[in-house]
Amino acid sequence: MSPKELLIQFYDSDIVNNLDLVEQFYHKDCELHWNSSKDFKILKYKDILDFFKNINNSYVSLRYEVSHLLEEGSYVTSRHTVYARTIENDDEETPLAHYISIWQVKDNKLYRGYQMSQLTNDKAIQSNSFSEIKV
Repeated sequence: MSPKELLIQFYDSDIVNNLDLVEQFYHKDCELHWNSSKDFKILKYKDILDFFKNINNSYVSLRYEVSHLLEEGSYVTSRHTVYARTIENDDEETPLAHYISIWQVKDNKLYRGYQMSQLTNDKAIQSNSFSEIKV
């Protein structure tokens, strides 16, 4: 499976409701360098598992809407928006954040990640800036 296909499968998975998928998609020695609008973090495998456990406590589902997906060698880059349905209001989907992620794939799993995120705002959503672009 190509790195691009792996990331597509990850985005299509229901990792929020099936934490066993963390093991399926993330390498045991993975490391994610994450620059958010609030902080910088380096997450290891256990941190990523804990992250999805916390997400599971607040959200019914996550959906990834990808605008760009590029692959070169063992690397795949995506630009996407994450949408969620909360436990309190599972009828309404809310955009959470915009991301740009670069992942190195090793042993058919996400191994080294470099990610930047920014909270969504109505201006970005309404501009269609994050609409899918075929490349």
